Formats: sequence, C-alpha cells, structure tokens
Amino acid sequence: MTVAMRDTDSENKPIRDIAYESLKHAIITGELTPGSRIVETVYANKLHISRTPLREALRKLELDGLVHYELRRGVIVCAFTLSDIEEIFTIRNSMMMLLLPSVVERVKDEDIEALTTLLKLMDDALDQDDFEALALYNRQFHDTLEHISDKKRILNVMDGQEEYIIRFSAVAIQSLEHRRTAHDEHHEMVRLLKAKELEPLKALMQRHLEDSKNSCLNALKNREF
Repeated sequence: MTVAMRDTDSENKPIRDIAYESLKHAIITGELTPGSRIVETVYANKLHISRTPLREALRKLELDGLVHYELRRGVIVCAFTLSDIEEIFTIRNSMMMLLLPSVVERVKDEDIEALTTLLKLMDDALDQDDFEALALYNRQFHDTLEHISDKKRILNVMDGQEEYIIRFSAVAIQSLEHRRTAHDEHHEMVRLLKAKELEPLKALMQRHLEDSKNSCLNALKNREF
C-alpha cells in the first residue's frame, strides 16, 4: 500500500496537518482499507516525517472516528457504517439548506452562467453514460452553488465533509432513475435561482438532497466500504 504526502496549496501548513490530510484521503478513498494497521514506524518512513507529527495526525483521525486503537495491534482503520454515511449526508444537507437564502440573495449573472456551463457538461456526460464525469460535474455544480453564499464558516464545515461526499455520492449516480431525475432537478434549480424564487428552491433542494442521500444509502447496503 502506497500512501504519499498530498500536494497541498499551503506550504505553511504544519507537517502534522499535511500527514493528517494524506492519511484521511487514503482512508476515505479506500486506499487504506478497513481493518488495516497503521504502523507508526512504517508510515513515518512512507510519509518522510518523524513519528511525533504522525502521532498527532493519528490522534486527530481517531477523533474523526477514522481509526481506533486496539490492544496489542495498534492503530486500526475503521470501517464506515451506514449510520456514519447517513450522518455525513445529514450534516452536509443541513448546511446546504442554511446557505440557500444567502445564495439567492447574492447570486449574479456570472454565477448563473457558470452553473449553466456545468449543466451542459452534465447533459453530455449523461447522454454518453459517462458516470465518472457526471459524478465530477455533479460535485462541481453543488460546490459552485454553495460558494455563491460566501458564508465562510458554514462552508468550512461542509468542506470538511467533501471527500466523504465525493466517494459516497458517486454511488448514487449509478442509479438510472435517480441520475435522470436528479439532473432534471439541477436544471430546475438554476431556473429558480435565476428567478430568485427562494421558497420553491428550498422545497426542491430539500427533496433533491434527501433523495440523493437515500439513493446512496440504498446502493451501499450490500457493498463493502
């Protein structure tokens, strides 16, 4: 298993934070599988860091519920449960609903243009059954929509869940019925946003996010993650 230090935008980040982000990414994406051990000496060498910042990173991962300590085994990667995934989606969905009034208030013509461009890319991906591209554009669409709000504290909370959402929401894209319905709803969101119709947009977004969560949970019930 190869785990490398991730390329980050900030050269001033403490080593422990970079190690934390690298290991978190490896766990969320499945590169580090549930039940595998993280041996301090081995991973300190792999990440080219000392054991002190690695231990600090591991303590932070433990607080996140991504690893746990077992007697005589050491640090073990935790498995995701359906309850974990439901909680992640619930946090993200609740934050999105809090952002919507600010999104409607602050939206500009260039934001509508950016969203419309993404819709066209999603149209093409859907027509070509390119689910990988569709999942990518779907996240870009929602990320663009969220950041119109400019609510930095809420966005920071949501950004902390982003890697989880990318991994698990891609599963819902595989559902033919869900992806067609969801994409039609994306078009309607842009129409309502352009018209600044907050209440209909809130109702649509609430249904869209809940359907996405349920579709993902149903798809994951019989899978290893």
